[in-house]
Amino acid sequence: MIPDGERPAAPGKFDDEHYPGYTMGRAADMLGTTQAFLRSLGETGLITPQRSAGGHRRYSRHQLRLAARVRELVDQGTAIDAACRIVSLEDQLHEARRLNRALQGEPEG
Repeated sequence: MIPDGERPAAPGKFDDEHYPGYTMGRAADMLGTTQAFLRSLGETGLITPQRSAGGHRRYSRHQLRLAARVRELVDQGTAIDAACRIVSLEDQLHEARRLNRALQGEPEG
């Protein structure tokens, strides 16, 4: 527990879905997949993990959601390259819709 009047060093990082808070091993465990699967997503260009000072890959929650969707498609029989393209297009569509709502003054949700 944080004592009253004290704040964590970086309060926004825990809420930021793009903060690279997960190691490759942890990410693979959470997704129920292998580290090689995550590396392959990097090779396709879908996910570009940040690197720690030691050079280790670090993933954000947003990247893990994309990886989970790819895994779902691959498990259904879609080739990994095709699954990555589908997920990339889905993500672009989601972002375009979010931006459109923001430009129209609609609340996010």
